[in-house]
Amino acid sequence: MRHSSRDGCYLQAPTYRLLKKDAFGRTELITRASSRLVRRDASCAARPVRWLARRLLEREARALAVLVDLDGIPELLRVDDLVLEREYLAGVPMQVGKPGDVRYFHAASKLLRRLHRHGIAHNDLAKEPNLLVTEAGMPALIDFQLSSYSPRRSALFRLLAREDIRHLLKHKRTYCREKLTARERRILESPSWLSRLWMATGKPTYLFVTRNILGWEDREGAGDRV
Repeated sequence: MRHSSRDGCYLQAPTYRLLKKDAFGRTELITRASSRLVRRDASCAARPVRWLARRLLEREARALAVLVDLDGIPELLRVDDLVLEREYLAGVPMQVGKPGDVRYFHAASKLLRRLHRHGIAHNDLAKEPNLLVTEAGMPALIDFQLSSYSPRRSALFRLLAREDIRHLLKHKRTYCREKLTARERRILESPSWLSRLWMATGKPTYLFVTRNILGWEDREGAGDRV
């Protein structure tokens, strides 16, 4: 559909592509003329979990606001209680891009250190779709719904930051195993007590809820990872 402007020219109406819909709302890719953005809308979240959808949206907005102007992090464009709009990043999810160049992981490690210096822990880097391979072959990070912010970088934050690093190294082991250093192998072989506790208790419950109740898959929502 086209809309006419006052000077007689025609403007292309925005197009909307549904990327993801679940109990926490919907995510759309919106194209306007030559620009694109990603909108996360919690207004249609299921009533029993709407409070949680709002909280997840707040976490993402806070992280993007703190990380403003960092290359490899989408820009926060607009946010209110139930809607967040962010920059579209051109690229593909890690499981599609399959980065085999060690320079990708060097750059990803540098980006992650910058996050941590700003007091942000991502907390969801076990999921490959949350790491992009950009058109330039560089890393980008998205989906900060589970992120945490600790400007003073507390002991718990440092533990979470280490888990971010360990998850990145797990991906390096998958795609660039021969480039792992001895120190990186030691980190991979020594998960924190928090990680061991999660694997023993929290993760089985999480998998049951997300797979059997919400119908998610491990890489669910990969279309949103742009």
